[in-house]
Amino acid sequence: MHVPRSGYRHYVLAVLLGGYLVNSLDRSILSLLIEPIRLEFGLSDTQLGVLSGLAFALFYSALAIPIAALADRWNRRNVLALSVLLWTFMTALCGVAGSFMALLMARIGVAIGEAGCNPASHSLLADYYAPERRATALGIYALGAPAGTLLTGLIGGWGGEHLGWRGTMFLVGTPGLLLVPLLFLTVAEPQASPQPLAARSPERSSLGSSLHYLWSQRSFRHLCVACALHSFAMYGAAGFNPAYLARSHGWKSFQIGQLVALMGVAGLVGSFVGGLVTDRLGRRGGEPRWQLWAPGIAALIVIPVQMVAYLGSGPVIVAALLLSSALSLVFFGPSYAAAQALAAPQMRAVAASVLLFSKALIGMGLGPLLIGIVSDRLAPAAGQQSLRFSLLLLVPLFNLWAAWHFFVAARHVGADLQRSAPARKYG
Repeated sequence: MHVPRSGYRHYVLAVLLGGYLVNSLDRSILSLLIEPIRLEFGLSDTQLGVLSGLAFALFYSALAIPIAALADRWNRRNVLALSVLLWTFMTALCGVAGSFMALLMARIGVAIGEAGCNPASHSLLADYYAPERRATALGIYALGAPAGTLLTGLIGGWGGEHLGWRGTMFLVGTPGLLLVPLLFLTVAEPQASPQPLAARSPERSSLGSSLHYLWSQRSFRHLCVACALHSFAMYGAAGFNPAYLARSHGWKSFQIGQLVALMGVAGLVGSFVGGLVTDRLGRRGGEPRWQLWAPGIAALIVIPVQMVAYLGSGPVIVAALLLSSALSLVFFGPSYAAAQALAAPQMRAVAASVLLFSKALIGMGLGPLLIGIVSDRLAPAAGQQSLRFSLLLLVPLFNLWAAWHFFVAARHVGADLQRSAPARKYG
C-alpha cells in the first residue's frame, strides 16, 4: 500500500464521516416522525415495526454483501457516491407518499442506497489506516451514527412541529446532494502495491470463497451474532423510544427531539471513547481481544441502565437514556476493527458487509418488529403502557445475550488471527 499523507488520510476520514452522518440522519428520521405517520395512516405498532425495521433491514442487509463484492472489485469511492445519490433521492420521495405502501416502497429505496455506505467506507479506511490505528479511525467514523441521531433530534423535533412529517423528509433529503460531488472530486481510491500471486488469486477473491474464509473463523461467527443481538436492543429501543416517551410520559414532539439530540451527543462520546480506549488498551499489552472485551463489558453495564430508563420517571429517565446511548455505541469502532483484522485485504468490504448483514437483518429488522408485536399483544392488558413493558422485557435481555457472544468471540480471536496470518500478511 502506498501510504498517503497523514493530513489527507484525516480528510478522507472526515468526508466518509460526513457520508455516514447523512446515512444515519436519513435512516433514523422516521423514528421522530413515527407518531404523526401512525395517526395519518392509522397504523398499528406491528406495521410501524415493519416500516421502521423489517422491510428496511431486509433490503439493506441482503444487498450489502453483493454491493460490497462490487466495491472490492471496482472503485469503492464510486460505489459510495452512487449509493449516497440513491438514498438521498428516495428519502425526499418519502415526503410525497400517499399511502402506507407507497411510504414503505420509498423506505425500501432508501435501504438499497444505504446498503453501499458502510462496506465501501470501512474498506477504504482499512487501507488508509494501519491495523493498530483502525479501531480509533473506525470509532471516529462511527461517530456518524450518533451525530446523525443528534441532527435527527434537532431537525425532527423542530420539523415535526413546523414543517410536518412530509416537509421534514424533504429537508433531510437534501444534504446528500452536496456530498456526492465532494466524493467524486476529492476522495482518491487507494492504490495497492503489487502482491504475490497467492495473496491475490481469483479463488481467494471470489465472493463465495471470501464468505467461506470469514465464516470458518469462530471468532468472526460469534462477533456477527453479538453485533446482531446488541443491535436488536439498540435499534429496537431507538425506533420506539420517542413513542414510549409520548405515550407513557406525555412528552411533546419538541421535547422528544431535544432529548434525542442529547442522546446523539452521548452516543458521540461513547463511540469515540470506545474506539480510542480499545486501541490504547490493545497497544499497551499487544492484546487484540480488547476489540471484543470492550463491547462485551459495555453491553453488560448498559443492562441496569436501560431497566431504570423504562421503570423511572422525570430526570431519572433522561439520565438513564443518555448513559444508555453512550454505552450502546461503544461497540461500533472495536467490533468493526476486529472484523477488518480478521479479513484478508481483498475481502475487507465483504467482511464489513457480512457484519452489517447480521447487524441489520436481526438488529434493525427484527428489533423494532418484535418490540411492536409484543407491545400489540400486551395492549389489551397494559393499555398505553404496553410499549414500556415491551421495551423493558426485550432490550436488556438481548444485551445480556450479546455480551456472552462478545466474550466467546474474544476467547477464539487469538487462534483465528494466528491461523489466518498468511492470508492477511500482504495487507
